[in-house]
Amino acid sequence: MTKEEILLHLPYATPFLFVDALEYIDEEKVTGTYTFNADLPCYQGHFKGYPVTPGVLLTEVMAQIGLACLGIYLLREEISKQAPTVAMTSTQVDFYLPVSPGETVKATAEKIYFRFNKLKCRVALHNAAGELVCDGIIAGMIINKSNE
Repeated sequence: MTKEEILLHLPYATPFLFVDALEYIDEEKVTGTYTFNADLPCYQGHFKGYPVTPGVLLTEVMAQIGLACLGIYLLREEISKQAPTVAMTSTQVDFYLPVSPGETVKATAEKIYFRFNKLKCRVALHNAAGELVCDGIIAGMIINKSNE
């Protein structure tokens, strides 16, 4: 399965798609990027006069790249033409730097384990300068709809 095919299988669409491109993927690791559109409605009030990307959206980037994309790749033999369901089950994320409107971030995830369709990853998000924005552990379930 190619990187482009993985993106087509994501169960998200604009405005809730937070993956622009996958740079690398294998059985153990994935790296991808996303640029936050400066016109996102959240920037109008988070924070007044100093727009900052909410942590929940930073976490979502890491989950979509680290869990959804890697999970789809790991289940590539079983994935039907329909997008799988992805549900985040736990997060532990620490935040270090703000992300401004228009910034591009790079998410990297390394598999801790994948069994019984539960994927747990160590994730990190870096800004364009290579600085660590946030990192942590994210886990979730990947369910192929054709197997329900």
